[in-house]
Amino acid sequence: MTAFLDFEKQVAALDRQIAELREMGEDPTLNIENDIARLEAKSSKLLREIYAKLTPWQKTQVARHPDRPHFKHYVAGLFDDWMPLAGDRNFGDDQAILGGLARFRGRRVIVIGHEKGDDIPSRMKHNFGMAKPEGYRKAIRLMQLADRFGLPVVTLVDTSGAFPGIQAEERGQAEAIARSTEQCLALGVPMVAAIVGEGGSGGAIALAAANRVLMFEHAVYSVISPEGCASILWRTSDKAPEAAAAMKMAAEDLLALGVIDRIVPEPVGGAHRAPEVAIKALGDAIAEELGTLEEQPREALLLAREEKFLAMGRA
Repeated sequence: MTAFLDFEKQVAALDRQIAELREMGEDPTLNIENDIARLEAKSSKLLREIYAKLTPWQKTQVARHPDRPHFKHYVAGLFDDWMPLAGDRNFGDDQAILGGLARFRGRRVIVIGHEKGDDIPSRMKHNFGMAKPEGYRKAIRLMQLADRFGLPVVTLVDTSGAFPGIQAEERGQAEAIARSTEQCLALGVPMVAAIVGEGGSGGAIALAAANRVLMFEHAVYSVISPEGCASILWRTSDKAPEAAAAMKMAAEDLLALGVIDRIVPEPVGGAHRAPEVAIKALGDAIAEELGTLEEQPREALLLAREEKFLAMGRA
């Protein structure tokens, strides 16, 4: 059953009525198919209207939806011959960032991404997608491997930010994020990044300094969470909706600013309502971008990536 968000209460009420009618419909003496069809049409129309005018804060809630597809779902739906590679060859293995070798529609690639988990045990295992330094150093190692063997890199970003704990700081969190960002920019192979849920702070950019940055329609991408921004500016997280609007963290704003290159449409009601459709749409977009980038020589890829990020923020 779909978990409804606060702004979907009317849709939730209609869906409850439909469920109740379906239970009654098991009685052969009743004929309520027309009532069910009418309510389904009303629910679908209302959902389209709501999602056509989501605020940045509402998009943030959609991006965080627990049923939204995660890294493991994209790997299962888009990649063949998946072979995970573990460890940073220095400290250990961080399960918040996963990566490895795979085939993507006939291409050999390296795929890397954040994994949040989808139940309590897996969320604890993956630390809610908040990586420690060894996670970013694992990503660096895999990107260097891709460069050495001429394999395109695909990254899937979905994190509220890097892990802020004291252990991470002791092991060089800021340096690891900076090195990972630097490695993205230094790649001589095509790199496509996709913001599939939350793209939070340096924890996101460390995997997203790519030739092409794609973003789902209802994903968010920002330097800090709305709650964090509100706590700094207004001393209260209650102002998170205002902060979300001010930060221009929605896909359409970021496309206009040149921070991302392409918006990937989601099914009506968000990727969590039709995961297979969303996964296929992302796969089609990645394939198209890789097809364009593969025609470019190493020097052109490096120069284009450098110019792309240097141009951000310039008038």
